[in-house]
Amino acid sequence: MTPASKVRRDTRESVPDSVDAWRRLLVSLVLMTIGGSGMYAVVVVLPSVQAEFGVERAGASLPYTMTMIGFGLGGIVMGRLADRFGVMVPVIVGSLSLGVGFTAASMASSLWQFTLAQGLLIGLLGSSATFAPLVADASLWFDRRRGIAVAICASGNYLGGAVWPPIIQHFVETVGWRQAYAGVGMVCVLTMLPLAFALRRRPPALGPATVNAATQPGTAAATAPSAQTVSVPTAARVPATPSTPATAATHDRSRPLGLSPGALQTLLSVAGVSCCVAMSMPQVHIVAYCGDLGYGPARGAQMLSLMLGFGIVSRLLSGMITDRIGGLRTLLLGSTLQTIALALFLPFDSLSSLYLISALFGLFQGGIVPSYAIIVRQYFSPQEAGARVGTVLTATLLGMALGGWLSGKIFDITGSYHAAFLNGIGWNLVNLAIVGLLIMRARPGRLAGAAVPG
Repeated sequence: MTPASKVRRDTRESVPDSVDAWRRLLVSLVLMTIGGSGMYAVVVVLPSVQAEFGVERAGASLPYTMTMIGFGLGGIVMGRLADRFGVMVPVIVGSLSLGVGFTAASMASSLWQFTLAQGLLIGLLGSSATFAPLVADASLWFDRRRGIAVAICASGNYLGGAVWPPIIQHFVETVGWRQAYAGVGMVCVLTMLPLAFALRRRPPALGPATVNAATQPGTAAATAPSAQTVSVPTAARVPATPSTPATAATHDRSRPLGLSPGALQTLLSVAGVSCCVAMSMPQVHIVAYCGDLGYGPARGAQMLSLMLGFGIVSRLLSGMITDRIGGLRTLLLGSTLQTIALALFLPFDSLSSLYLISALFGLFQGGIVPSYAIIVRQYFSPQEAGARVGTVLTATLLGMALGGWLSGKIFDITGSYHAAFLNGIGWNLVNLAIVGLLIMRARPGRLAGAAVPG
C-alpha cells in the first residue's frame, strides 16, 4: 500500500461522529468505570484504615488526598503521553499500575506505606490514565455530538462510583479491606489490558491530512472536524446563536475570550479547584459522616453509590444541554445547583433526608467537570487537547484532594461537619464568580474574535 493510499484509507476510516467513534466511546466508558476504582475504594475503607492505624480523621483522609493529587498530576503526564503516542499507551500503563498499586496497598503495614501506594501507584500512574486522556480522546472523535459524547465518557468516573462502593464495602465486611484491595487490583489488570488495544487508532481531529495546517493556532484547519483542510477568513466568521454553540473554529486561539491562553487556562484551573473543594465534602466524607451519626458506614456507602449514580444521569443531561448552550453556561448552571445541594446538608441529617439530598447532590453537580473539557476544546487547539484538558482536570482533582483533607481537618477542630459544609459553599461561590466573569467576556459583540456565547 502506497503512503498516499494509506492516508486516504486512514482519512476514510477515522470519521467524526461515526459508528466506530461511538464504539470506541463505549470502550472508553468501560475503562473509566473500572479505573475509577482507585478513587472510590479508599473512601470506602477510610473508617477501617483509621481504626487499624489509630489515626485522626484528617490523617485517615490523607491517603485520599494523595490519591487525588497523584490523579491530578498524572492527568497532565498521561495527557502528554496520549498526545504523543496515542491514548492506548497510558491506558496500558494505568492498568498495570492499578494492579500493582492495589496489591501493594493491601500489604501496607503503616499509614505512610498505604498512602504512598495510593498516591503514586493508584493515583499518579493508575487511575489518572483512565480519566483526562480518555475524555480528551472522546472530544477528538466527535464534532456535532461532542457535548454528549464527552458527558458519556466522563460518566464512567461516576459509574465507577456507583458500582464500586457497595461491592468493596461487601468484601470489606466479609473478608477484610486488605483482601478486598487485592481482588480489585486483579480485576483491573485482567479487564483493562485487553480493552486498551481497542484504542489503537488515532482520532480524526489529528488525521494526517490536517496535521500540518493544524499546527498554526487559530486557523480553520486546526479546528476542522473532518480530515479535509478548509480555509475560513476571520472576517467571514459569524457569531453562533445561543441554541447553536460555536465550534472551535469561530475563536481566535491566540486571544481566547480576549485573554492570553495562559490566563484563560489559569482562570479555568482556579475555578476547577474551587468547585471541587466543595464537591469533595459529601463525596469523601459521607461514609464517615453516616458512621458519626449512628447510621453505620454501610449506609454511607449506599448514599455514595446513590450520589454518583445520579451523577451519571446529571452528566448525560448536561452533555445534551452543553450541545445547546455551550460549556460555560452549563458550568454556571451546575455550580449554582451544587451550592444549593450543599446548603441542604446543613439543616437536614435524618436518614431519609440524607438519602434524598445525596441523590440531589449527584443530580446537580454531575455535569460540572465534563463542562471544563468542552470549554477547553472550544477555545484551544485540538493538538493541545490532551495536555490542556489534563491540566484543567488536574486542577479539579487537586480541588478534590484539598477539599477531602480540609474537611477532615475542620472536623478534627470543630468536632462536626457543619463548618466543613459552610467551607464548601464558600469555595463554590469563588467558582461562580470566575465563571460569571468568563460568560460576560463571551457575550456577543463583547470581544473581536470571541463574539460567541460560552
